[in-house]
Amino acid sequence: MTNFFEGIWSLQPWQLVLWTLIVTHITIASVTIFLHRAQAHNSVKLHPLISHFFRFWLWLTTGMVTRQWVAIHRKHHAKCETDEDPHSPQVKGIRKVLLQGSELYRAEAANQQTLEQYGKGTPNDWLERHVYTAYPYAGIIFLLLINFSLFGPIGITVFAVQMLWNPIWAAGVINGIGHFWGYRNFETGDASRNIIPWGVFIGGEELHNNHHAYAASAKLANKPWEVDIGWVYIRLLSRLGLARVRSVAPRAMSRTDQQYPDRETVRAVVRNRFHILKIYGCQVIKPVLRAERSSLDHSYRKLYRRLRRWMTREDVQLDAHDNRVLAAALEQNQTLATVYRFKQRLKELWARSAENPALRLHWLQQWCAEAERTGIAVLAEFSDYLKGYRVYNA
Repeated sequence: MTNFFEGIWSLQPWQLVLWTLIVTHITIASVTIFLHRAQAHNSVKLHPLISHFFRFWLWLTTGMVTRQWVAIHRKHHAKCETDEDPHSPQVKGIRKVLLQGSELYRAEAANQQTLEQYGKGTPNDWLERHVYTAYPYAGIIFLLLINFSLFGPIGITVFAVQMLWNPIWAAGVINGIGHFWGYRNFETGDASRNIIPWGVFIGGEELHNNHHAYAASAKLANKPWEVDIGWVYIRLLSRLGLARVRSVAPRAMSRTDQQYPDRETVRAVVRNRFHILKIYGCQVIKPVLRAERSSLDHSYRKLYRRLRRWMTREDVQLDAHDNRVLAAALEQNQTLATVYRFKQRLKELWARSAENPALRLHWLQQWCAEAERTGIAVLAEFSDYLKGYRVYNA
């Protein structure tokens, strides 16, 4: 009886820590590969054997129901940063999402309308209906018994870490910090951020702004220095014939010999619009704002950083007062007003997606021609860049 309570697997403390890190990382990998990329966004097709392993493991270590997780995540994308977003720190506050992320998840999981509207296409076999969904907490109880049997009383500590790991990192850090602090590669309309460029701690989910720019991409890394460990696992499974990648984010290039935009240019600009807006902000608005800063009235020079943020960022919602301040600053400086106006006009192209392709092409050609006639050097350079803009799958 004594041996039983000591556990059947005697490990050194460092070995126990290593074991805990391994099993929690498998849980994170299961979330990002199975729940997120395969189920919520259909960016990768998994072999049934691998798919069921992930499903079983998540039932065992988290008690999460696939349909609930998928529905909540899809709703987050559809209603991002609004009152209907299940876990936006911009709406609910960063403290609440960080500390009460699990409570927000459970509250939304009880919303049948969310499940019906956003939970389509998830597993619905006998095991899902009669085991995983019917008894979501049975797996957790089973895991507690396994840990206690293997390690004795210290196994309860291992179990506690496993229970806290996903709520802290996924529900708290990704849903909270991932929409609050970090850097942005793309000017999406939400507040998503890349927390760090090395997405190894949370399976690649740290690269959250990249994901919001290209939700259907199986690969979350976008820049050469970014690392997505989840993508590494997917590539390995693909090599073994256990996964098939359906889509990845496009990579951008610009042909220097292109004199006029063509239909391929229009398609590339529309498809990669978040990248275009980021480049426009960096290569046009920021240089012009720096150059024109000295010509601004003293009161507006003090607002330089706010003006730069308002003019380049797509996730900023200006109130009536901010709009008046921005309008006054633009009225004072014609060059600033011109580059900002051309940005707003460029954004009209994505709103014209339902129009005849020939009309959209004519509109873009006209935009480039007028941009070059402004006499603003950086705007003309951007027009040259835009003419040869292309995207390709890496």
